[in-house]
Amino acid sequence: MWGFRSVITPQLEYEDVLSIGMGAGLKGRTFRFEERQSGRLLAFPPDITPQIARIVATRLASRPLPHRIAYCGRVLRQTDIQVGQSREIFQTGVELIGLESPEADAEMIAMAIEAMQSLGLSDFKIDLGQVGFCQGVMDASGLEARELARLREAVSRKDTAAVAAVLAGNTLSPESEKEILALPRLFGGREVLEVAARVASNRRSLEALENLKQVLEILDIHCVSDYLTFDLGETRGLDYHTGITFEGFISGLGEPVCSGGRYDGLTARYGFDAPASGFTFNVLSLLHALEGHPEIEASTACDFLIFNARNDRRVALQVARQLRSSGYTTARDIIRRDYDQSLAYARSRNISYMLVIDESERFYRAVCSKDGTVVPVDVSLVCQQNLMKYIEENRGDS
Repeated sequence: MWGFRSVITPQLEYEDVLSIGMGAGLKGRTFRFEERQSGRLLAFPPDITPQIARIVATRLASRPLPHRIAYCGRVLRQTDIQVGQSREIFQTGVELIGLESPEADAEMIAMAIEAMQSLGLSDFKIDLGQVGFCQGVMDASGLEARELARLREAVSRKDTAAVAAVLAGNTLSPESEKEILALPRLFGGREVLEVAARVASNRRSLEALENLKQVLEILDIHCVSDYLTFDLGETRGLDYHTGITFEGFISGLGEPVCSGGRYDGLTARYGFDAPASGFTFNVLSLLHALEGHPEIEASTACDFLIFNARNDRRVALQVARQLRSSGYTTARDIIRRDYDQSLAYARSRNISYMLVIDESERFYRAVCSKDGTVVPVDVSLVCQQNLMKYIEENRGDS
C-alpha cells in the first residue's frame, strides 16, 4: 500500500561477501560451513538488511533512486541454548534506500504503526531514539575507549549509580557531567525532548534533537503521535545506526516486535554510497503477542463454509467461486458429514456462516456458526458484494 516492491533474498551467501555488511555482533552469530567444490565458506544470513544492501549496490545500482524494497524470509543466528531464544527468526520488513530526509524516517515509523493498527492492535508503543544525541554526549566527554564502554553499558541498563561511578573516576567538564548524568533518565513522553534540550550543550546532540523534532512534525501529520515514546539514552545500534532508531512494543510482551532506523553508509560497503532507512518485524514475536488478543483472531474469521446437501457438487463449486469473486473468503466442506458436524467444524474454525446448498432452486440457507440462526438467501444475492450485510440485517427476523 506504500509502493514497496518485494525481493526474494538467497538462503545462502558467501561468508566473505555477507560479512562486509555485518557488524561484529552479527558476525559472531553466523552459521558457516565450507562449500565442497570451491572450499569457500558459505553462511546462512543472520539478518536480511545486509543482503538488501548488496542487491542494491550490484543489481539495482543503475536504476533511479529511491528504492522501496520489501522482503520476508528466515534468518539463522547462533545463540546460547539456555537463553531460550530461537535460532531461527522469521523477518518481514522494508528498506527505503536513497532518501536522506526526515520524511523518509517518518515514513518508516508511520508504516510500522499502520502495520500494527491493521492487525487490530491498539495497546502498543513505538519507542523513538536518535543515536546522534547519545553519541554526541559520549564524544564530548573525552573519555577513553575502556571508560566509554563502561559508560555505554551503564546507560543501557539505566543504572544511574554505575554512571556516577564512571564519572567519579574521571575528570570531566561540568557541562559533560550534566549531559551524562541525564542520559539514564531521558525516557518517557514528549516532555523528554524539552528536558534534553535544556541539558544538551554539544553540537551533535543539539543537531540530533533538531532532526528528531523535524521527524515528529511529520508524524503529527500522519496522526500517529499518540503511539510514540522516547528514549534518548538508548545505546542499541550506536555502531550501526546513524540517526533515528525505533522499536515497537506490545503490552504484555517483554521483547520488541519490530525495530529499525537510519543506517546511512551500509550500501557504501558494497561500493554504492546511498542513505537508507528501514525496519523489520520479528514475525514470531508478533504472533506471540497476538495470542493474547482473541478478539483479533475473531476478526480474521473466514466468511463462509459451503455445505453441499446435493448429490451433485457442480452448484456448490459454482457458488464458492461466485462468493470468492465478490470478495468473501470461502471454504467448501469436502468431507461428507452431517449438518451438525459441519456446523461444529465451522464454529471451531471461526467461520462466520455455513451456507447450505440443498435441492431448493430459489434459496440457500446461511447458518450462523455461533448461535445456529438461519437466514434464507435468495440465489441471486450470492454474486452481490452486499451479501454479508443482507445476512446480518436479517438474522433477527429469521
